Amino acid sequence: MPQLEKHSDNFDVEVVENFDPASYYEHAAGRLVIDPQQAKVEFGEAVASTLKLSPDGSTILWPQPADDPNDPQNWSDRRKALHLLIITLAAIVPDFDSGIGIASIFGLAQTYHTTTGVINNLTSKYAALHSYINEGKLNIRWGGIFWIMLTRRYGRLPVLFWTQVFALAFLVGNTFSPNLATFTAMRCLTAFFGCAPDPRHGLYIVTDIFPFHLQARKLNIWTFGYIMHVIDVSPFLSPFAFGFLVARTSWRWAYGIGSLYGAVVVVLIGLFMEETLYDRHLDPNLQKILPGMRYRLETLIGITGYKMAKYRSRWSEIVWACLNVVWRPQFILVAFFEAIAFGFAIGINVTNVVFMGSPPPVGFGFSPFAVAGAYATPILAVILGELGGRFMNDRIMNFTVRKNKGIFVAESRLWACYAAMPLFICGFLTLGAGIQHLNKAALILGWGIAEVAVMVNTVAVYAYCSDCFPRHQGEVSALLNLSRTLGGFSVAYFQVPWATKSGGIQTYGVEAAIVIGLFLLAVPTMQLRGRYFRVCDNIMI
Repeated sequence: MPQLEKHSDNFDVEVVENFDPASYYEHAAGRLVIDPQQAKVEFGEAVASTLKLSPDGSTILWPQPADDPNDPQNWSDRRKALHLLIITLAAIVPDFDSGIGIASIFGLAQTYHTTTGVINNLTSKYAALHSYINEGKLNIRWGGIFWIMLTRRYGRLPVLFWTQVFALAFLVGNTFSPNLATFTAMRCLTAFFGCAPDPRHGLYIVTDIFPFHLQARKLNIWTFGYIMHVIDVSPFLSPFAFGFLVARTSWRWAYGIGSLYGAVVVVLIGLFMEETLYDRHLDPNLQKILPGMRYRLETLIGITGYKMAKYRSRWSEIVWACLNVVWRPQFILVAFFEAIAFGFAIGINVTNVVFMGSPPPVGFGFSPFAVAGAYATPILAVILGELGGRFMNDRIMNFTVRKNKGIFVAESRLWACYAAMPLFICGFLTLGAGIQHLNKAALILGWGIAEVAVMVNTVAVYAYCSDCFPRHQGEVSALLNLSRTLGGFSVAYFQVPWATKSGGIQTYGVEAAIVIGLFLLAVPTMQLRGRYFRVCDNIMI
């Protein structure tokens, strides 16, 4: 009998030693054991007893924090909150800078002795696909895929720091550009370098420092800043803030203030941000943080990342990572749905500006100050969406985990889309009626409801795709962002003439119907077959 007990003890030790929490988290890809009691059933008593839990003991932490104080998962709440604040402020930068052009478009035309049409459609020398303002957005989306490759190889911090330094330099170049050609070149370069802290980089950092069960909540906070970028509230912030300014002084002041904001972000990154990339498959001694200013400076400018690159993903893996994700059924269906839903929301931005500024009977005839003030609507909508989305995501996760006996399934994230779609229909139809009948209350109410719906839907899609591809959050975010741009950049070109000719109700009604159709195609399919697709992959991608 003692021999049997000894054999059993040895077996338990062997099981514990063979269990790799990091590999489990990466391979599980959408199915995680959250409840400690269920872990005993799934892994056995020996393994379950070694798993680290949340402070209240109710939730298993994924990824499992290493026994290393340098692991960002082990950082203090204050340290994590500071990083979340900085990356949220940085996420505003790309389209905040882009949106300055909306408020400055008439001043630019006057300074450079041309028309607003030329400014808005300057494509011949620098892009064949996009208008001036949208050209910057396209650079942002394509540039993000490039920066993600460097981020995986050399680390989050140096890529974030240097891209923001160069973006700031080129934005200063915008401020003092002597002619339109120089201004446009500076604008393109600002967009390309300024894109690193947007959804691609931010999602990496959020998942680096926060455990799985808190990621949706923290994504809501980060999305408050990043949605200001992806849902164009940062382009809303720019016209809201600078619309009053440009009405009274030169557009150069708007770009100058934008440069000051960029400088503040660069200073915060340089002083307080730390490297959050932590490879759980590497020896902790290789990732040891050394004391002293020299190590801090080397990490910031990329010397440390260059030395660590040989231990990280190979270039062949990094270059093909996006292609390895994009064809997966559990990604491409929801990405296409999100691209169209978000694309029509992008169209709202240009359409609303045109109709608010045009005189009756075509538009509302708002003054420049009234147009700038109207941009408070989507800002308030994002705040409401953040508060409501945080509560809803927590409730959905807790309910579905209990229903599944302590196991989280990624497809449960998509239940939030069911709450977003009725709001989407209501917002678009109300907005269309407001534009068609020149009803100011309907315009403002519909605009706000539509932005809340798109925010809730976007957070759900990002969280779902991130859960399905735990090693590729950056690629997932870059591809989703690119798909939204490709799906939406052209909407502004046909939405205004369509609404002018056929009325806002028909325009927005048809768009809402298309989105609902894609929703019925993508979301229920993923909830029914998503697990099958994930299991069929069953490889580390």
